[in-house]
Parts: sequence; structure tokens; C-alpha cells
Amino acid sequence: MVIGIFGESCTGKSTLAQLLKDRLDAQVYTGKDYLRFSKNENMAKKLFRKELEAAVSGRNIVYVISAPEHLPLLPEGALRVLVTADLEQIKARFAQRMKGNLPAAVGAMLERKHGCFDKEMHHIHVVSGELDPDALYSQIKQWEETHGQ
Repeated sequence: MVIGIFGESCTGKSTLAQLLKDRLDAQVYTGKDYLRFSKNENMAKKLFRKELEAAVSGRNIVYVISAPEHLPLLPEGALRVLVTADLEQIKARFAQRMKGNLPAAVGAMLERKHGCFDKEMHHIHVVSGELDPDALYSQIKQWEETHGQ
């Protein structure tokens, strides 16, 4: 099974991926990890896409996506999980990553990008801070059963 977890920075995607890695014995890729497949970016994308396509009905892979241009790498049959958070929560988490300082330019960038994934097709929507791991795991297993994975 392939699970694509996507959303803006600091919404909790990596935390969710770690939870699923442990529960599903899954391999986790993030962002441009596909570059490990080849030095040539186009070839790397092609090889990574083949890896994901093979995993749709095989081993478990979780792909964490923070850039909308990586969504097309998800193969047909992948479970798509949208993770969102309110803008103030994102800013607070981002500032924490930057040791308490959120430069104005970074804040403005976060404001511009806020909601950029909201209209993307997804099967499950996780709101950061409202995650019930058991309920999410049940939704994933139910999706897996219904889609014959």
C-alpha cells in the first residue's frame, strides 16, 4: 500500500508518517528522497514512481509531500491523506523550529502558501492537533480493505 501524506510545512505530516511507519511496518520517503534512485532528477522521478506503483499492491510505503509539484508522483491506487493546521499553529511551530524567531519574510511566505493543498483530492483529512491515532489507523485499514490492497 502507498500512503501519500501531504500538506503545508509544520502541520504534523512527519509525526503522522512515523506513527504509520511503526504501525504498518512501512518505509517512509519525504520530499526529494527519490533522488537516491538516480543522479539525474528525471530518471530518479521515473524510478521512484515505478517503486511506488509496485508498492500499491505490495509492501507499505509512506510518502510525505510538502510541495504540490510532488503530488503527481503518487500512483493511481495510493491512499491520499491531507494534513492541515490553522495558520497561527503553523507559524508557532515554524518559529519553534527557528529557535523562537519567525522572520517577517518567512511569516509572509507561510501566509501566501496557507491552504495551497486544501483543494487537492484526498481520501482522509487529518486536522493537526485533533489526531486520534487509533481512529486514523482504522480508517486506513478500512480503505485498504475496500480497495483490495
